[in-house]
Amino acid sequence: MGSSKAARQQEQTAAIERLRQHLAPGAPVWTQVVHVARSGMSRAIVAIIKGTDGDPWDVSYLVAKALDRPIHRTRGGVVMGGVGMDMGFALVYDLSRALYPDPWECIGTEGSYAQRCPSSDHVNAPHESKAQHTDGGYALRHRTL
Repeated sequence: MGSSKAARQQEQTAAIERLRQHLAPGAPVWTQVVHVARSGMSRAIVAIIKGTDGDPWDVSYLVAKALDRPIHRTRGGVVMGGVGMDMGFALVYDLSRALYPDPWECIGTEGSYAQRCPSSDHVNAPHESKAQHTDGGYALRHRTL
């Protein structure tokens, strides 16, 4: 039988805490689509981060738990439904919002916000320096493999 709601929430919280230890704002998350359903309406996406030893680390299982999404049973990627957009970006955006739901401190420095800070706040309002960003979805950087 399926796990209880409380157990799923506990797993989700644990996955978020573990990922937050390794993914500070500005950290890159690489994605790769490893499977597309015949209908084209869903895909399995692997999420990779840089491990503490510098080697690539497949965190797809933790990402799936953090987002309460399924893992593809044979390919191992996070199952994402939807079409018409970059679903790897959507995965990283959702992960970023899960890890940073509250305002987060800007990682840019005076004069170089657009270069160092992944938030779109600087693109949308380039003449303003932002100390905090309200949309956690842009805290992490998406990269495609």
